[in-house]
Amino acid sequence: MIILAIETSCDETALCLLEAKNGSFNILSNLVSSQTNIHRKYGGIVPEVAARKHLEIIIPLIEKSLKNLPKNLKIDYLAVTNGPGLITSLLVGVETAKTLSYVWQKPLIAVNHLEGHIYANWLTDRGDGKPRDGVILFAHPRDCFVASAEAPRNDKEKVITPRNDKNVKFPALCLVVSGGHTELVLMKNHLKYQKIGQTLDDAAGECFDKVAKLLNIGYPGGPIISKLAESGNPYKYNLPRPMSKTKNYNFSFSGLKTAALYQSRKIKSKPKNFLEDFCASFQQAVVDVLIEKTIRAAKEYKVKSIILGGGVVANKKLREDLKKQTAINLPEVNLFIPELKFCTDNAAMIGAAAYFHIAKKDFSDWQKIKTDPNLEL
Repeated sequence: MIILAIETSCDETALCLLEAKNGSFNILSNLVSSQTNIHRKYGGIVPEVAARKHLEIIIPLIEKSLKNLPKNLKIDYLAVTNGPGLITSLLVGVETAKTLSYVWQKPLIAVNHLEGHIYANWLTDRGDGKPRDGVILFAHPRDCFVASAEAPRNDKEKVITPRNDKNVKFPALCLVVSGGHTELVLMKNHLKYQKIGQTLDDAAGECFDKVAKLLNIGYPGGPIISKLAESGNPYKYNLPRPMSKTKNYNFSFSGLKTAALYQSRKIKSKPKNFLEDFCASFQQAVVDVLIEKTIRAAKEYKVKSIILGGGVVANKKLREDLKKQTAINLPEVNLFIPELKFCTDNAAMIGAAAYFHIAKKDFSDWQKIKTDPNLEL
């Protein structure tokens, strides 16, 4: 089975050719064109600019992907992110996928973007460190034609294997953390979700960007803060842990953002390592809140697995601290964290999620697929 997956929910245009065979995945092509350099000068994503860039790059990326399709194989299914996200960006991917579905007469599977982040955990390395997918591009559209490595065609050499139910046991608790979302989701089985907590204001990733902006250290804020924090003291500045002790599993980061603003302004004469220490203290506050809620929810709902997903999951401190706390507090629970390349937006995760919809025959006619910027699990 060959799935052509498309992801355009924000500012990455992503295409993936995913082969599902005998219970394993093989990535034939995995291309991502990011607009980070374009939006950096604005200090954030401009929706209209993002949509126009998607329009420029999506057809060239499709053509590039198809060149990696062996002649003896054909596309069986199409998959596309239909929400949540920026409406103008989503429309580019959805309308392109619907057109291809009509022209090629292939079934189209609509995938929730957050679901994709969850199913990124079903993509795991074969363990030998060899290249196994196409080049992931972080480029302006004019630079998109970078050579793409074709995956091995030896059926005995599985390139990507799903982490099947022998490892991911249900119920599972999913922590999805990105620039636009911070949610705790109880996953009762494949494609069966119950949201138990969400941010009431800013998402964690959004908070990183806003604090980076007030510190005037650049965009996107997450990677910059994380890098500076590596050489800082995470307990130098006393920042709040909003809602960490509330009985529910909701989050709030706007208060932390405001506290960071006021505290940074109070320090008129900035010490030598101010940025490093302040970034480390801010990062620790966010990580502490996320972990506190996750561990407590995992205990209450008696989950057998914890699954992470989303761009913020690329944060080294979050990954390390959650591993430690899970081992201490929940030694019988399996923790799944996607590879770094599958944390940020990509189409491989959309293809992986689509595979499980296909297995359950959970998809409809392309004409019925709608774009929903506020789509929920």
